[in-house]
Amino acid sequence: MSAREEILGRVRAALADVEPTAAEQSPVVAPPGAVAASPEQVLDLFAERVEDYRAVVVRCGPEGVAAAVADAVPAGSRVVVPDALPREVVAGIDGEVLPDDGLSAAALDAVDAVVTACRVGIAETGTIVLDHQADQGRRAITLVPDRHVCVVHADQVVPDVPDAVALLDPQRPLTWISGPSATSDIELSRVEGVHGPRHLTVIVVGGAGAP
Repeated sequence: MSAREEILGRVRAALADVEPTAAEQSPVVAPPGAVAASPEQVLDLFAERVEDYRAVVVRCGPEGVAAAVADAVPAGSRVVVPDALPREVVAGIDGEVLPDDGLSAAALDAVDAVVTACRVGIAETGTIVLDHQADQGRRAITLVPDRHVCVVHADQVVPDVPDAVALLDPQRPLTWISGPSATSDIELSRVEGVHGPRHLTVIVVGGAGAP
């Protein structure tokens, strides 16, 4: 007998005299009349949950992306941008736009902000997931600068975590971001920016809610 079989045998023996509860006997069914959320409801929930994490959400149409990005970055900032992010996205920035050519941690620490795309957004948890393709850059560039501006297209937002996992390649590095970096390790006091950006702006492009 293997260790696994021995453990399972002990569990079964211990539960032999336990009667199942009504909840355990009842099948789980969907509520009567339940319907799938519409794409716009998914986007609205995503925006709401992202804001719950004290991040800033900006909704715009495709023609308004550059202006939204520029508004999210303080004037005079030094901003690092991944190689494959379309340059028209950062064309309105009033500051210095730097390519990520292998910048060291010290060099990134001197940068004010980073602008990236993402792989997927999750409405239920208010999470953005990066898989660090060329329009998102190395993981380091989203962890060191103080401000992260992330461009999320409406068709990248899915309802829940399983939907996101189905789209992700587990062989790629994945960074899951839910709000600005924060910790409450010391006396349960929330402190932001300890191990990542203190400021997160999520720009949602498209959808009926875009101005």
